[in-house]
Amino acid sequence: MSKEFIVETSARHVHVTKETLEVLFGAGHELTKKKDLSQPGQFACEERVTVVGPKKELANVSILGPCRKADQIELSATDARSIGIAAPVRESGDVAGSGACKLVGPCGEVEVKEGVIVAKRHIHLTPADAEELGVTNGEIVAVKIDSADRSAILCDTVCRVSENYARAMHIDTDESNAVGAGRNQMGVIVKL
Repeated sequence: MSKEFIVETSARHVHVTKETLEVLFGAGHELTKKKDLSQPGQFACEERVTVVGPKKELANVSILGPCRKADQIELSATDARSIGIAAPVRESGDVAGSGACKLVGPCGEVEVKEGVIVAKRHIHLTPADAEELGVTNGEIVAVKIDSADRSAILCDTVCRVSENYARAMHIDTDESNAVGAGRNQMGVIVKL
């Protein structure tokens, strides 16, 4: 089995609670699946929102499903700065004390007091994948990405291990552009 894994670019997106979804899109609204994502049970939705910061807004931002226990807005550092939000680099779900914004949908608006983050780059792994790669849940590793013009080693990558994951690394659009990542981009853990 290869020790490589797919490196996927995770563009700006929003995770919402059922309550937020209903304010934005109307009572009883359910998310409409557009396409499945690489992680089992996760999907991109037809629904889109506007993320409003102090300086400007980002329109047409995708919602990812299913609904979550807390609202979370994942932007690149460039996106966050451009709309005036101080968004810390965090693992998904770690939103305490993070950036604030307003979400606007066709039926209403929601003030999100905390929840805007720049997602820490990470690798989703099953326990079998982690064993094969010699890593543990929460371990920080370096990943070498060989691309046509901008190969690089990305340090500070967290390993996330669960039976519910599929083997894939996620980087944001700033990181993807920095390394010239293309479709079917592969990466490998390296020892420094």
